[in-house]
Amino acid sequence: MFQSSNRCSLLQTCLFNGVLATTAALSLVSSVECRPVRAELQDSPKALVDEVWQIVYRRYADSTFNQVDWQATRQSLLSQNYTSREQAYAAVREALKKLGDPYTRFLDPKQNQALNEQTISGETSGIGIQIKLDDTTKRLTIEKALENSPAFTAGIKAGDQILAIDGKPTQGMKVEDASKLIRGQAGTPIILRIGRQRQSDFDVKITRATIELPKVSYTLKQEGSKRVGFIRLSEFSATAPKQMRQAIQALSRQQVGGFVLDLRGNGGGLVGASVEIARMWLDKGVIVREEERVRGNIEFKANHTALTQKPLVVLVDGDSASASEILVGALRDNNRAVIVGSKTFGKALVQQLHPLSDGSGLAVTVGRYFTPKGADINKIGIMPDVKIDLTDAQLRQLATNPALIGTASDPQYARAIAVLINNSFTAESSPNPSFIPTGKS
Repeated sequence: MFQSSNRCSLLQTCLFNGVLATTAALSLVSSVECRPVRAELQDSPKALVDEVWQIVYRRYADSTFNQVDWQATRQSLLSQNYTSREQAYAAVREALKKLGDPYTRFLDPKQNQALNEQTISGETSGIGIQIKLDDTTKRLTIEKALENSPAFTAGIKAGDQILAIDGKPTQGMKVEDASKLIRGQAGTPIILRIGRQRQSDFDVKITRATIELPKVSYTLKQEGSKRVGFIRLSEFSATAPKQMRQAIQALSRQQVGGFVLDLRGNGGGLVGASVEIARMWLDKGVIVREEERVRGNIEFKANHTALTQKPLVVLVDGDSASASEILVGALRDNNRAVIVGSKTFGKALVQQLHPLSDGSGLAVTVGRYFTPKGADINKIGIMPDVKIDLTDAQLRQLATNPALIGTASDPQYARAIAVLINNSFTAESSPNPSFIPTGKS
């Protein structure tokens, strides 16, 4: 999903220094596979260049390399003299462009670390706060202290203003710069100067820790006579399955009559996380079929471990992509859920993320996937059973006031509730999935 859009997304797409971290179905490989072949190149920029070349040569899905002579590309890369790693990075990026695949991409060490924290591990080191720049006061303000985080334990509250970080005043400081100062190695201390209404300013010493990034939020809703469990999943990180399991179990204990799973704005993540979450909803059936150049055909199935059989409606939009579409396709093709919303993005390519020797990384397209019924949705997308598009005005309203998401002011959610209440799991559903072009590449 590298094209910009003038439409408001319900979930902001994550960019790391220009590298798209969402809209991906990622799998991981060991760093053992990523060592340079030629010992004489060790510890030089050329070692990194050859490392990247070797990975693409062994793993890239298209054995023709987009009709590019990949051997000649190697000779060209190794014939150059690189005076810095930055020059090697630039050469690698130019070589990868020849593949014509925006999803096969090089990540410098900072980008690779950010992607690993955001998606791969689902964890980061810090104190567990979400901050914003207050529109009125222009002060850095706490939006939320994550439950059980160091900040939460220290008594930090929503609405608190951060006046200084380790003695450095924050007046005029950007959110991004403040976040860099607050993040740090687990176990190290930080002192925040806090401003709180009706109190004198005070200092709080907090010890940083490893923080699990929240990917799942859920709430119990009373919709007429039906108790509904509303779950939002923002990304398929390594920690998302555990959080999804907790959400389903907590809502089931509250005797919900059905679920609404919101995948709007979810650009993807880990294939394994998507399969694991699908198994929480599906008791049997195929989840996804994957074709790879190296491993051949792979089929993932449900394994009789579903957590609930309650009715399920899934919300999607044009930013629901990749790993989201794996889950949607599995639930749709196995008649487990009704899909409501707008047509999905249409990305059925799978990448492997390879760590490189200098801390950088390489995401390589290694294959493609198909829905359980064999549909190829790449550049096509999945048409919902109940199609309801939001107007630009409705999108702006939900984007500027997220509290309205999952309420009667959210037209797609309202339609999902109508499906649940009316038990219309066949009346409004087409007998077979419908796939039409998205117009996105």
